Amino acid sequence: MRRLFLCLALLAACAPWNQPINQPLHGANAPLVEDGAGVGETWVGLAFSGGGMRASAFAYGMLQELQAQTTGTPDGLLNSVRLVSGVSGGSVTAAQFGLYGPGGLTDYRERYLLTNAEKYMATTAFNPLTIAKGIAGGANGRATFGRYLDETLFHGATFADLRQRSHVKTWINATDIANNTPFLFSPETFDALCSDLSKLPVSEAVAASAAFPIAFTPVVLETRPGTCRYKEPDWLTAARFNPEATATMRAYGQTLESYAVGGDVKYVKLLDGGITDNFGTTGLALEWARAQQPYAPMTAQEAVRIKRMLFLVANAGVESEYGWTQKVPGPGGMGLGMSIATASMYAATRSGYDAMRGELRRWEGDLVEWRCSLGPSEVRQLRGSLDGWDCRDVKVFVGQAGVENLPAPLQKEMNKVPTRLRLPPDQVDLAIRAGRLATRATPEFNGFLAALEGNDVDSRIQKGIAAGGRRITPIN
Repeated sequence: MRRLFLCLALLAACAPWNQPINQPLHGANAPLVEDGAGVGETWVGLAFSGGGMRASAFAYGMLQELQAQTTGTPDGLLNSVRLVSGVSGGSVTAAQFGLYGPGGLTDYRERYLLTNAEKYMATTAFNPLTIAKGIAGGANGRATFGRYLDETLFHGATFADLRQRSHVKTWINATDIANNTPFLFSPETFDALCSDLSKLPVSEAVAASAAFPIAFTPVVLETRPGTCRYKEPDWLTAARFNPEATATMRAYGQTLESYAVGGDVKYVKLLDGGITDNFGTTGLALEWARAQQPYAPMTAQEAVRIKRMLFLVANAGVESEYGWTQKVPGPGGMGLGMSIATASMYAATRSGYDAMRGELRRWEGDLVEWRCSLGPSEVRQLRGSLDGWDCRDVKVFVGQAGVENLPAPLQKEMNKVPTRLRLPPDQVDLAIRAGRLATRATPEFNGFLAALEGNDVDSRIQKGIAAGGRRITPIN
């Protein structure tokens, strides 16, 4: 037995620890998109859950369904998408859409979804070297999945390229495992790190978002306190002394402070974003909570033009394992660990989604109040004219297109699809179809479409319920 442990210890010394990937900052990080880049009357935000290739394909199905809607624009509702947030497998599709727009969907199935994204990964569970590396900190380094993403999809594109090419604000979410908080690849986060977000490859952020524990070693960033002109944002200072600030806000503020002050955190270690938020909606809640303006994350130009807003979450579900429920023993070992992690992850995620809905309700009221406080000259300056101006003409819909929206037989099939980065074509196509059908059956999505068309909202919602959707009242 001693010899076995010695062998494992020697093998563990070969664990693929990652080196820091961030570069020093000179100046300040630019916003993710140009101000006013997405001005229009319709505003769509999307959040894609984790779940490996199943989640990537499910999110792709949602995008296809949005593209299929007749709106008088070339790519349907995709032309109105202004924000996309992704976690783990969902972050791949989020980054693909953010970087390439609707055109990036054309051959996405063939170029990525049907391929073996585990090509460079150690995946054999019975290999002693793989086991040892997993125990030591992770079986795969960043030069595996990240390398594959760069070769297959992103081709060296950085966040600077993302900003130059796109009007879609793209949020990639990981987890800071020391601070136990979500990590958002955003200018504000990288300002605190004194690091240049513009030079970071998109593939590295997505790989960090998908770095599932044990399968991957943490992606590493280095803090550089005092090497840039970092000024603590006002909301962070306020959150520190405000007893009414949410626990999430305080935790996130403390996280940024730990990067900027130095001492406790020298290296930030990132793993799968689903550990803290499997829908990637925490960033949106933080954006509202820390905003200095009631219309954030929109610009003032967007806020005076918007009439209809949809925020839709793609929930690709989780692989279900009921085998151990059929007998007294179990689960045990790795199965027990996975069951505990999954239960905790999804309980927290459901709470986060409910909190986001509450924030959206308050945000809608604040937005209307701000719009109605504007004078005619301010409206004209921001909007271009007063034609058709009605400060109260805003309707917001928020919904979740998930596996539970599907007919029972399809739900059962989706629950069998494993959380891996390689799936057979039939399961990929099943997940794509499920994404389309779940979106189509979401009552809030149908209410949003009816509001765009000027039709009866309640009637359209009932059609969504009849198609298999949940009976949920839209936020407005």
